[in-house]
Amino acid sequence: MIEISFHPRAQQDIARLVNFLMEFDADAALATFDIIDDGVSLLRKHPEIGRPTEEKCLRELVISRGNTGYVALYEFDELRELVIVLKVKHQRESDFN
Repeated sequence: MIEISFHPRAQQDIARLVNFLMEFDADAALATFDIIDDGVSLLRKHPEIGRPTEEKCLRELVISRGNTGYVALYEFDELRELVIVLKVKHQRESDFN
């Protein structure tokens, strides 16, 4: 089975998204990590499901949440059977900073 790892930057991104929502809707904020984690867990069985980016080794996974959602930027190391989630953003954010 494919292992999934969150880069520290991705962990910071998730914390940022949760903290932003905490100001408006605590329930939604608390559900955010679970929604992202559930979406990313698809990569255990389908690590190449994400759309390829301009950088050949990276992919983007769209994670739905109602009318919007999140995008996880990740790398799949086939030899090590490892997915590394590098960054996470809300779909309404312009790009990965």
